[in-house]
Amino acid sequence: MGKIKEITIEDNEPFLRQVSSKVDILNDKDLIKDISVLDEFCKENAVMAMAAVQLGIPKRLVYLKNTNLDIINKIQTNSTNEEEKKYNEAKVLINPVIINREGLTEYWENCASCLDNCGLVLRPYKIVLEYYDIKGVKHCEVIEGFKSTVLSHEIDHLDGILHIDIAEELLYMPEEERKVWRQDHGYKIYSKTGNYEILKQSHKGERKILK
Repeated sequence: MGKIKEITIEDNEPFLRQVSSKVDILNDKDLIKDISVLDEFCKENAVMAMAAVQLGIPKRLVYLKNTNLDIINKIQTNSTNEEEKKYNEAKVLINPVIINREGLTEYWENCASCLDNCGLVLRPYKIVLEYYDIKGVKHCEVIEGFKSTVLSHEIDHLDGILHIDIAEELLYMPEEERKVWRQDHGYKIYSKTGNYEILKQSHKGERKILK
């Protein structure tokens, strides 16, 4: 397999904005190959997770590599040990669907597909997620904290939504600048419970008043 390159908004933005197709797990002959592409790319690159469409595969697949905020923060400050550097959840979610959202958080998100465009995005603190594994077994999990932010970001990709579309603020920040910025502008929890949509709208209203 040659070097895998992610698609960016400069390369082919319309491709990234398509709605990815549902995977027919039992009959998709390319599924194992598609997952291998995700696995190889994520192992070789510093990403938290990756939606298949970002690598030219418009299917509802998400690969989780690192949703451990402690390790991510250490990476930002170049203080990870060898074991942490190799950390890889290596979990693939097939046809993931968020069926409930609660609470409210914010984080300055970045994305390989959106280059150095960093955005302040509101996400739920807790989600209820349904997905399938490679054997076609259905799972239902309650996901909390930073992992909820990562998954919400990736599942948006499956629906053609980029973080730059929904950000409260946007800044152009190269990687080294982001590392410094996030030391003082980290993951923030406003509420762990409550209706996400109501909390989000209320927060947006407060921001307008403050401005």
